[in-house]
Amino acid sequence: MDAVDRRLVDLLLEDGRAPYATLGSEVGLSAPAVKRRIDRLVEGGVIRGFTAVIDPDPMGWSVEAYVEVHYRGNISPEGLREAFTRVPEIHSAATVSGQADAILHLVARDVRDLERALEQVRVEVGNVDHTDTAIVLSRLIARPGVLERPST
Repeated sequence: MDAVDRRLVDLLLEDGRAPYATLGSEVGLSAPAVKRRIDRLVEGGVIRGFTAVIDPDPMGWSVEAYVEVHYRGNISPEGLREAFTRVPEIHSAATVSGQADAILHLVARDVRDLERALEQVRVEVGNVDHTDTAIVLSRLIARPGVLERPST
């Protein structure tokens, strides 16, 4: 990956629907050359996909929270992934070091919906000891396309 590829990735993070010609004018390449580079970035796994970034407010998702999950005993990351996938309010999830075993980012319609989602987390995982929830008051930085590393 060279400087042109990095610039293309930056530009795609700003506008994933930018035409190849527009991208090309920014990096000094023709549209077909930009397409070939982007195709290589996709094939090489640098770009894992293209998606819409949704503003939660117009969708009626007014509550956002981060939840630390503490569980009893052991559960594999694969088991957690499978359980967390069944809770649609979970936007992202990760196992973490420290006192919590996992951390979740949830988006819900309201506090009642958040409460229902937290109960579903407890049911789906099965051996949750407790959760610690922090409701977001205001989002200070939200960078689209944050690097998510695939599990190995």
